[in-house]
Amino acid sequence: MTLLNVVALTCEYRKNPLGIDIKRPRISWKIESDRRGTMQKAYQLQVTANDRDFTTTTWDTGVIQSDESIHIEYGGPELKPRTRYFYRVKIWDNFDRVSEWSETAWWETGLLTSDEWKAEWITPDPDGIDPLSEPAFLLRKEFTLKTGMTSARIYGTGVGLYELYLNGERVGDELLAPGWTSYHKRLQYQTYDVTEQLQNGSNAIGVMLADGWYKGNLVREDNRNIYGDRRAAFFQLHVTYSDGTEEVIVTDNTWKASTGPILFSEIYHGETYDARLEKEGWTLPNFNDQGWIGTIVQVMPITQMVSQENVPTRVTEVLKPIDTFVTPAGDTILDMGQNMVGRIRLKVKAPVGTRIVLKHAEVIDKDGNIYFGNLKFAKQTVEYITKGEGIEIYAPHFTFQGFRYVKVQGYPGQENGLPLENFIGEVIHSDMERTGEFECSDPLVNRLQQNIVWGQRGNFLDVPTDCPQRSERLGWTADAQVFIPTALFNYNGGPFFTKWLRDLKADQLPDGNVPFVIPNVEGGKGSAAWGDAATIIPWTIYQTYGDKRVLAEQFDSMKAWVEYIRRQGKNEYLWNTGFHFGDWLALDAKENSFVGATARDFIATVFYAHSTRILRDAAEVLGKSGEVKEYSFLLDKIIEQFNLEFVSPSGRLVSPTQTAHVIALMFDMVDGKAKERTAYELNQLLIQNDYHLNTGFVGTPYISLALTKGGYHETAVKLLMKDDFPSWLYQVKKGATTVWEHWDSIKQDGSFWSDQMNSFNHYAYGSIGNWMYRVVAGIDMDTAVPAYKKIKIQPNFAGISFTQAKAAFESMYGRILSSWNLTNETVEIEVEIPVNTTAEILLPKANLADVLEGNKPLVSGDIHSYLEIKEGVRLTVGSGFYHFRYRNESGLRPSFTEDTPIIDFLDYMEAVAVLEKFAPGITKPPAIFSTKARSLKELAELQEVNLTVDKVKAIIGELKTLALEAVLVE
Repeated sequence: MTLLNVVALTCEYRKNPLGIDIKRPRISWKIESDRRGTMQKAYQLQVTANDRDFTTTTWDTGVIQSDESIHIEYGGPELKPRTRYFYRVKIWDNFDRVSEWSETAWWETGLLTSDEWKAEWITPDPDGIDPLSEPAFLLRKEFTLKTGMTSARIYGTGVGLYELYLNGERVGDELLAPGWTSYHKRLQYQTYDVTEQLQNGSNAIGVMLADGWYKGNLVREDNRNIYGDRRAAFFQLHVTYSDGTEEVIVTDNTWKASTGPILFSEIYHGETYDARLEKEGWTLPNFNDQGWIGTIVQVMPITQMVSQENVPTRVTEVLKPIDTFVTPAGDTILDMGQNMVGRIRLKVKAPVGTRIVLKHAEVIDKDGNIYFGNLKFAKQTVEYITKGEGIEIYAPHFTFQGFRYVKVQGYPGQENGLPLENFIGEVIHSDMERTGEFECSDPLVNRLQQNIVWGQRGNFLDVPTDCPQRSERLGWTADAQVFIPTALFNYNGGPFFTKWLRDLKADQLPDGNVPFVIPNVEGGKGSAAWGDAATIIPWTIYQTYGDKRVLAEQFDSMKAWVEYIRRQGKNEYLWNTGFHFGDWLALDAKENSFVGATARDFIATVFYAHSTRILRDAAEVLGKSGEVKEYSFLLDKIIEQFNLEFVSPSGRLVSPTQTAHVIALMFDMVDGKAKERTAYELNQLLIQNDYHLNTGFVGTPYISLALTKGGYHETAVKLLMKDDFPSWLYQVKKGATTVWEHWDSIKQDGSFWSDQMNSFNHYAYGSIGNWMYRVVAGIDMDTAVPAYKKIKIQPNFAGISFTQAKAAFESMYGRILSSWNLTNETVEIEVEIPVNTTAEILLPKANLADVLEGNKPLVSGDIHSYLEIKEGVRLTVGSGFYHFRYRNESGLRPSFTEDTPIIDFLDYMEAVAVLEKFAPGITKPPAIFSTKARSLKELAELQEVNLTVDKVKAIIGELKTLALEAVLVE
């Protein structure tokens, strides 16, 4: 029996989304097959409204001859509001097989149009409750339902943050709703299915409201009420009965209001909760609310309501503390074992009025005391006051903290040690689907990968923040754009970034400038590499997911940003005016400066070209031929002017920094001899710095890719494997469990970088993950065919000291796997390619006659497209699982470890490569070089001696020096 199934149906990236207001939603699916090389040849998609059995259909595509299986746009009649649509898919493949219908999936529309709203914005009567007071508001209403109820939905939102209750229970598990948007221009509403929470007869609904991002303290200590100074709620409940009638309960001035146990709750500062003030039963019917005050209808500055676009923020994992200890200063500390973002849930039994205080921090200082200095004015403090009635359990509601360590004060009996079982850490972030994994045989690199993922989890909390602990936590554009390639490997970020880009577009200034942070609460304007988020992020989403709609939505924004740059200064082909952050936090910065040494107009012009190229390519995808022609010309002129301005006639860059060379290579600003020289000089800069980088936010994300692209992959490997300062693994060896903001956030002597700006959870430098996935493990794509429809598998283990690496990525089409294992004798590579895609695979340094696939010679198997080339064996395959094995030729051996006697050619070959690259015209190398090289080779071949690491390093160091001295380099 053959296997051909349609699985994993999604609508707008999500499984069974509830309450969407997209009028032409898109359907995607994946395919399972037991045959290699399976491709979809045709599909049929059926949609029906409120009819799971498909006895009638709203839309039936019929049989469509196409291999498209992602983002198939609904093309039926106009969708109705508040309606559930079921859909199913069947496909035909290239082996003349037809699948069964898939399992039925669904989406449900929200309100779709503004005239569907019947609710009013309400807030407590200011004569009874000061609207500027800190305690969270409680709003409630009782109502009666008749029998025969069949379904019920709540649609609604609030400003700032809300929690919704029905008949004594929380509605949904979302946190920090409605999320953070550019509130005046776009406010999200949520939809909840509450059918099971309602009952015949008396019911009660309750809403809790706190300040949140809307009116809480943001950016500066005295900065409040950025969007408004009134909290308010806006909800309506639709109840449908079996007789077809409907009842609607809305927020209006019949609701009642009070305050309760939350005395204070702020994003930066934490929460104070007095359990003695709880209104027990306030969300149940028949509660005595005689002492509650009335509500008023409030006019709010909201212009557009949109259904939830991003995935909700939730508790995604629970961590138990690993230790408790007392510091030299006498503080009692909980250690969660991981720098996390979220909250502590505590359990306690204590006398009434006991005050328990939790203060959150990321690190312990070199003296062993908890360190709060980097929090700036954020308090990160949670206080709980007991009611003294048995066991009490509490977690804060409207705040989050970034922390590993918690200072605990006032917990009963803590002088005898904290009971660890009474504390748990709840990890909170946008509940994105995990799509990527990377692991290897090196534990430090594995820890780095974990740190990258934890950094993303901590900072992808409804918006891509820069840090989650201090008084900032803003959607900095540069951080987001440099990290997005790594981010989309680790997690499905389609909904997350689609929502954030819509806020970027909404907050873009009339002249096309893009603010530093989105949502824009800083008031700042744009900078090169910051504002370029407007082009880089939608293009990366398109490449990763094949999402043309995001390009179409953002195209005007992308164009406006490029045209804004074009208008700057006297020369429209250079960007040499205005403020720029430059290579932020680079180690080559002058004393007491945050800005690296790379010329800012150099960086600005490179990113001008990069955004113009993206705009040109986006126009081509969208069929905008006029813009393709215009921006092709503009790009050529920018590159021409760049070379006149910043490149000498002999090919030398005027900015002699690592970052300048990195971005010139990465974004194809130089060509021919100038490109070769730029790559060579980048490599030289690293050699001269003992293979250490000194790049900042602009150079670091691309340095490894630029080295590999420029022909110096083994230098990129050395950068990764360095474990002294500055390096990625230096952080790991210093105990980091997330990625730091500074290379020396903790200095070599254990002291800290300046308190002014020192986050220990700042994901930008985690962008090395992109290179680890794409180059080390070898999962990449043909960029001309987006969404990994045409996959490239090209593992690159030259110069790598570990012996095994594996990466997997759950693409829109299915799971892609690239795994390699290296011994002195063999290379083994395992590859998995999803159905409805093809892949080009490179087996490095393989000889065609040597290669086994599935224990059979490749040449006699079922793979018929292969070619032996200089780099190895290149083959083209369809879907399926493949296991390759071949002899390990010289150059692929794993590097030796310290103190291990070993005969190894890696460094010998590297020295020869140095000579060949820098002295190609020398027909007879210096005699001493030839003698040394020959001696090393003969020793290795004859195995007359064991070469230790130190001996090999000494010989190779001398060889390299001699090779470089043999040539006069400008």
